Order: sequence, then structure tokens, then C-alpha cells
Amino acid sequence: MKDDFDLRKNSHLDDDSDFDFDPENELPFDDDDDYEEYWDDDDDDMEVIVDSAEGLQVATTFDGEGNVIDVTVTPEEDIDISDADVTCPLNSFIDHTLLKADATVEQITKLCQEAREYRFASVCVNSCWVRLCSELLRGSGVAVCTVVGFPLGAMIPEAKAFEAEAAIENGATEIDMVINVGALKSQDYRMVAKDIQVVCDAVHQHGAILKVIIEACLLTKEEKVIACLLAKNAGADYVKTSTGFSTGGATVEDVKLMRSIVGDEMGVKAAGGIRDKETAEAMLDAGADRLGASAGVQICKK
Repeated sequence: MKDDFDLRKNSHLDDDSDFDFDPENELPFDDDDDYEEYWDDDDDDMEVIVDSAEGLQVATTFDGEGNVIDVTVTPEEDIDISDADVTCPLNSFIDHTLLKADATVEQITKLCQEAREYRFASVCVNSCWVRLCSELLRGSGVAVCTVVGFPLGAMIPEAKAFEAEAAIENGATEIDMVINVGALKSQDYRMVAKDIQVVCDAVHQHGAILKVIIEACLLTKEEKVIACLLAKNAGADYVKTSTGFSTGGATVEDVKLMRSIVGDEMGVKAAGGIRDKETAEAMLDAGADRLGASAGVQICKK
């Protein structure tokens, strides 16, 4: 999808920014020592090796010195890592999603197995699972997507930029960030613009894709228009309807509105409440070109 959109490198905002973020340094730290201290942690070199035989799958995690730090054993009847080609006309539009707080390693592994089997566009997981997913999906063509500032969006921009950088370092190629909804509703548009811009610059410096979640269910029509235009001006690649964790999910009306605002220059991702083929097709007909769904398998089986 990356080649479908113009990943524009916008100039940074004026020098009277409310926070310090130097585009030359990639991460919003005061000096290089903080960056090196974080990435020099032994955990940064962790590697997950997955193999299976005789009905069992073994995932072994090694630290930077080659020491075993974790082993997960799962029956293949539950987790069958395969690349079976399942024909589904909607599969390439779906971000196969699991963002629940109580998601287990077994569930995340199954998510990746299903993504390989159905050849979904990506898996979308919380950032703690990015490294595991990137190992499980290596060579599959399925992207690893993660969320930033999720689900409230009420974090400082530096935290969102750092989270995005760390996720990309661990193997994510797509980032779904939540805007600062409170700032938008307070009409602090400068803050919202900076929030998106900082993350957008951090993501694009590494060639990754940024989707901006506007949480449409909390916004008026005017606020939806403003949020989409701010994301477009910042150079984001997609606007996304919802986190799926607020008062509502994607609607056909919101998707149509968002497509009319961003035109053909950006993607539109519908997420939240998409549980069947009919709803998925309605979102695509309305103008979405990516769907966030935890029911991807059920959608494709119909």
C-alpha cells in the first residue's frame, strides 16, 4: 500500500513549538545518550525462533547474548503456522486485529496464523506484541501494524513519537495513532496539528505508513472535517474512523464523509463494529480501502 500514496515530507512547524522535537535526531530526546541508553538494553536484541514438528509448535525467545529467556509450546491443532492460500476477495483490505488488554501469546500467535492463512493485509496488535508478530509473519507478505497513543490519544506528542519509533524498530511497518480528541474539541487546532505532525515525521523517516484515528463517534461533523484536513496537511497516509474502544465504531456515513474530505490522496480505514461480510462490503463501497476487524476470518468464510 505504501506506493499508493505520496509519503510527503512536510517541513516542521515553527520554532515556538510547545515541546522540543528535533527532526534531525529522529527521537524526541534531549540528547543522544538517552537514545543509546534505551536501545542498548539487552532486550533490544531479542529474537524469537518458531518451529514445529509432530503436532507441536515451539517458540523460543533469546536475548541479545543468545540466552534462552522464554519458551512457548503450543499444540499445532490450536496453532497451525501455515501459508495455505485461502481465496477471499476481501482479505487484502483487512487489518486482522486483536487489541484487547487480556490478549495472550497463544491468541496473538493464532492471529498471525490466521493472517498467513487468509493473507490479510496486516495484523494490528498492541506494541508489546510487535516483535513476536514480525517473527511469526516473516516472509508471509503480511504487514505488522500497531497502535500508538491508544485508545485515548491523550498522551503528549513526544510519547506518541517515541512509541512509534520503538514499534518500527521492533518490526512494525504501519502505525495507527489516536489524535488528541480533547484538544480538538477545545479548538486547540495547533496542538492537534503538532501532535499528528510529530508522529508523522517520526514514522515517515523510517518509511512506515501512518494512519490517523479521529474517533469519529466523539466528534461533530465540523470536527470530523477539521481532523481529516489536519491529518491530510500533516502528510499522513490514512485517516481512520475509530479505535473500537469508545462509544461507537465505523459508520457508512462517516466513511463517505472522510473520503469526500481527503479525496484520492489518502487512504480511509474503517474500524470498529465490522463483524460480517455485508458490513465490510458496505464500508468499501462507501470509500474505505482498509478495514480494521477482529472478525476477519468470519468475514472471509461467508
